[in-house]
Amino acid sequence: MTTTQPMSNGDNSNDYDVVVAGGGPVGLFLACELRLGGARVLVVERLTEVDETIKAGGINTAGAVALYRRGMLPELAAAWEKNRWRMRAFLGERGGEQAADQEAGAPRTPPKFAGHFAGIMMRGDLFDRSDPAFADIGPADGVGLGVPQADLERILGARAERLGVEVRRGAELTGFDADDDGVVVHLAGGARIGAGWLVGCDGGRSTVRKLAGFDFPGTDPEITGYQAVVEMTGGERLGTGWNTTDVGTYVNGPFPGRILTVEFDGPPADLPHARLRSRGGTPRAPITAEELQTSLRRVSGVDEVTIHEVHSSTRFTDNARQASTYRRGRVLLAGDAAHVHSPFGGQGLNLGLGDALNLGWKLAAVLRGLAPDVLLDSYTAERHPIGSWVLDWTRAQIAVMRPDRHARALRRVVTDLALTTTGTTYLVGRISGVWQHHDLPGEHPLTGRSAPDLELSDGTRLGDRLHGGRAVLLDLADDPKLRARAEGYADRVDVLTVACPGRPGLTGLLVRPDGFVAWAADQDHRGDGLEDALTRWFVAA
Repeated sequence: MTTTQPMSNGDNSNDYDVVVAGGGPVGLFLACELRLGGARVLVVERLTEVDETIKAGGINTAGAVALYRRGMLPELAAAWEKNRWRMRAFLGERGGEQAADQEAGAPRTPPKFAGHFAGIMMRGDLFDRSDPAFADIGPADGVGLGVPQADLERILGARAERLGVEVRRGAELTGFDADDDGVVVHLAGGARIGAGWLVGCDGGRSTVRKLAGFDFPGTDPEITGYQAVVEMTGGERLGTGWNTTDVGTYVNGPFPGRILTVEFDGPPADLPHARLRSRGGTPRAPITAEELQTSLRRVSGVDEVTIHEVHSSTRFTDNARQASTYRRGRVLLAGDAAHVHSPFGGQGLNLGLGDALNLGWKLAAVLRGLAPDVLLDSYTAERHPIGSWVLDWTRAQIAVMRPDRHARALRRVVTDLALTTTGTTYLVGRISGVWQHHDLPGEHPLTGRSAPDLELSDGTRLGDRLHGGRAVLLDLADDPKLRARAEGYADRVDVLTVACPGRPGLTGLLVRPDGFVAWAADQDHRGDGLEDALTRWFVAA
């Protein structure tokens, strides 16, 4: 239920199992995951409505696969279809193969994820689709590209409502008290909410992170960036897409009126050490048409461009910081609350969705007594390295975007490498998130990686079997001994005996609720370690 009514004061220490601070996509996705696991969840969100501020313009392959595994592919595909015109522009106004096919009346199919590195656009015709990293991704491949963050928030909000998650809008967390037994959350207006756990999904300037005392080391910013949707004249004089000048970088598109500028003159004076977009996209100081126009003229060198009206705008910097741990006692962090960085490469939203998917089933299992508290240690252990990589990925792009001669020389080298099949395939693989894996015990090459979306002999796919948020043990060789090992885990693991014609050598697969492989066996790997994997992830507390 979503409501803006004030919450009543209460002294009940068990009002909710978990309070999630922040009702953006990450907070909503986490709340849905917790609810699937049986938790009583409250989401508190400062804003009263979905934030329409221009932010992320799509999700990558890993993000789309996560939503597909929870049965949200139809909604995601519908949102993609609604924004299809943006996709054509993003792929290039001169048109790629798919854009041209669609203009000619061919079936409307989602494009493969391409993207850019520091504004160096990836050419789809150079992408090697036979790369093993992209095998068996399934129907989610490319669907999330071009879906605005506001649309994704609405999709997840509707899902939260269907699952019975309580979302309180217009409710701002102002403080909390935490001890070994739980958390009491303080809301503006004096309300007090008791819960077992608190998760901060409240953005880069996270109140939860600050009050809980998380360390937040990183590197200071050196740019001021703007992103906006405006009404302007003189825009025909601007170059389309990404443009590099002697001053910085600007973007015109991928739809009319959308602009972005980057200047390497340091961060704004009023916020030298923070990313300027909080949960809700509200900057600390209003962004005026004159401010945007000045920046756009300065970077582009086109003095004829005039901005008349600003529909949506944000400032950003390249401040790159990451909490040293994602948990302190009964307080956890996810999304921008745990890590901030520049938006280049479109990794931030996807990184947050991955956090939510990883944390949700683990925290729910601990709450239900289906796993010991120590299981939560694996959340930081698995997600922190991926977050650290994203920070470095964005730092590298800043280095290539600088306007000095050394950086421009480096940019030419990177561009040459990017315009090769090997370079494009590497960069697309990184941007798409298909490289992500966890260091888990086991010798099988699938162990620790996102599970392939296997086509099963009963007509379903593996992704269809993960909608309920439970672990799945695939018995692909009709092995009674394998099934016997899982008999004590029936309340935590679904066992499915079925064949996989496309992978005849694969004999067994244990897939965690987040879709990552905990154990695998085939004709070349006997599969020792299943009992250890079951115990590691699903032993009762």
